[in-house]
Amino acid sequence: MSQQFASDNISGICPTAMQAMTRANQGHASSYGEDRYTAEVCEQFRALFETDCDVYFVFNGTAANSLALASLCQSYHSIICHQSAHVETDECGAPEFFTHGAKLLQAQGELGKLDPQGIEALVSKRQDIHYPKPKVISLTQATECGTVYSPEELHNIQKVAAKWNLYTHMDGARFANAVASLDLAPADITWRAGVDVLCFGGSKNGLAIGEAVIFFNKQLSEEFAYRCKQAGQLASKMRFMSSQWQGLLHNDVWLHNAQHANAMASRLAQGLATIEQVQLLFPVSANAVFVQIPSAIKQALHNKGWQFYDFIGAGSRLMCSWDTQPETVDRFISDVQQLSH
Repeated sequence: MSQQFASDNISGICPTAMQAMTRANQGHASSYGEDRYTAEVCEQFRALFETDCDVYFVFNGTAANSLALASLCQSYHSIICHQSAHVETDECGAPEFFTHGAKLLQAQGELGKLDPQGIEALVSKRQDIHYPKPKVISLTQATECGTVYSPEELHNIQKVAAKWNLYTHMDGARFANAVASLDLAPADITWRAGVDVLCFGGSKNGLAIGEAVIFFNKQLSEEFAYRCKQAGQLASKMRFMSSQWQGLLHNDVWLHNAQHANAMASRLAQGLATIEQVQLLFPVSANAVFVQIPSAIKQALHNKGWQFYDFIGAGSRLMCSWDTQPETVDRFISDVQQLSH
């Protein structure tokens, strides 16, 4: 398949991740995460975030988010998320399933972001025992609209969390792209901003498979390994999942991958913005470009072999990846220009 904009999941494996996995394929190693590769990469994460933290590895983002949320609340609690959040729209009820019934409370917010006022309105709506008690704020960074929470926004949300004794979960499927966009230390937009647990996406940043669940509040990770095992997320040959991260974390490959994907999205947005019939829908902060394209042009692009999706109430979504080439971006822009005449 030629390069496409359907998703950043359709890209291949980053060469450094592949090389790290190949190195781990030498001889025998202890199973279920008791190998040296898993231990080493956990230390790399602690160095990256400049703090002691508990690190676990699961196969995909749905498991990461759902199991993390299950560790933060009971079945009678509720989780506040944006109405377009992945945990609400695209995880087939997995958060509710793994929490044994915790309710997702949806809040509105501009550009795919939660805001302190919306959170407080849901928390303070009712305090009686008949209402599922709010316990967790779930943030998506970068958001489903391709926007990014600033440290100031995160700190303002944390003030509400502290006021109401709420935990903060961060769905970081594209966390690398958010860090690249903000040009800040990862710690500045996680634990220093009040985040208790981060689900750090690897699949969209160049891994074959795998996400890291990072607990900055280590008290919340008690017996999390048992949750992973029970949910079928404990890899027997864990080294092949964890070692890939060594390839990403060494020399900040993860950050360079995200910077490249963001740059390609910016290039794509700038080119499309010059076409009168195309409308950009959201600011381009990470590796996603949302556009309104006339139906006839959109169908013609699909007929020419281009793959991209309509997004939930937000036109068409074009995703750039760690390996998106400038030539691919320019060819797409050229096709849109030609079809617009």
